[in-house]
Amino acid sequence: MKTFATLARRISVAAIATMLGGAPALAGTFVYVSNADDGDISTYSMQPDGTLLLGARVKVASVVMPLAVSPDRRFLYAASRSKPFSVHAYAINPGTGALTHLSTTPTADSFPYISLDKTGRFLLGASYGGHVVSVNAVGADGRVAAEPLQVIPVGRNAHSIRVDESNKFAYVPTLGSDEIFQFSFDAKSGRLSSNTPAVYLMKPSTGPRHFVTSGDNRFLYVVSELQGTVTTFALDAKTGLLSEVSAASGLPPDSKLVTGAPRGAVGGANAPPPRNTDNDIWAADIHLTPNGRFLYISERTSSTLGAFSVDGASGKLSYLSSTPTEPQPRGFAIDPKGRFLVATGEKSETISIYAIDQASGALKFLGKYPAGKGANWVEIVSFD
Repeated sequence: MKTFATLARRISVAAIATMLGGAPALAGTFVYVSNADDGDISTYSMQPDGTLLLGARVKVASVVMPLAVSPDRRFLYAASRSKPFSVHAYAINPGTGALTHLSTTPTADSFPYISLDKTGRFLLGASYGGHVVSVNAVGADGRVAAEPLQVIPVGRNAHSIRVDESNKFAYVPTLGSDEIFQFSFDAKSGRLSSNTPAVYLMKPSTGPRHFVTSGDNRFLYVVSELQGTVTTFALDAKTGLLSEVSAASGLPPDSKLVTGAPRGAVGGANAPPPRNTDNDIWAADIHLTPNGRFLYISERTSSTLGAFSVDGASGKLSYLSSTPTEPQPRGFAIDPKGRFLVATGEKSETISIYAIDQASGALKFLGKYPAGKGANWVEIVSFD
């Protein structure tokens, strides 16, 4: 009777909401994985225990890779790195996680990375092969404007672009020239302008790739593709300028991998000649837990996820462990509550789910689920 009474109360609440012209509150967590070789996006519903329910496969375009979600969680963006280079906008159904195509817009070049500013009004892109970054306006309806506001040359092999937590500054690591470009960002116009100095020069053969900022905006963490390290930078809140604090390796002490070298862009005409890369460090993605206590990176040659603990006061990292994962893990993501990590593998047709130990940061394998060929990027959206 107690169960029946509870159910009756729930039905009554829903009925009242309907009569008042509203709808019952919707809640759910959804996972999106881009599959470059299949040219589509796999969708999943994440259950409270971390298990996934497989949803639809949404056709996008050949070599679909980076994904980005608008700050208000209404829209998902997917960039295709096959010609004609483009970005595809989708509306996210908050009840089911289903994607509805809104528009396809040309991009200035092949983008391995896209992101949105904190207002969601501007889409930023970085081109590895074109050595440029761009900004496009985004309408209230989620559609991306056809003409970019800016296309700006930067160093060799730009691999990411993001704004900081204040939405006043933006940064662009250029893997091939070991630089981080520092910009001021005008959230009203969407325009980038060079900071002074415009560039932070890292040590040779660092290969800065992706980065994240701490929730309090005091620190910025950059993963080195070629060395498997994470460099901590202090971020000056007034000027937006970076200053190096420390660096820590994300590889186990007994690793036999060696410093790598930049690789060719997808479809790039000026790719370097073939060489043996079996022993090269080849780090890829980086993410922080929402509480800022733990940081993770992926390393593709060893197919592992490296874990660090984070000293919130100093920003310094301490290596914890490496966990085997999907073959060639280019992308992964952490759910907004910091409980689960979802990892892909470019040489795997499955994704792996891990529970994050809240005390130690250790990853506990929970299971595998089917994905597509060339799975490489993960976004997780929660409406809980």
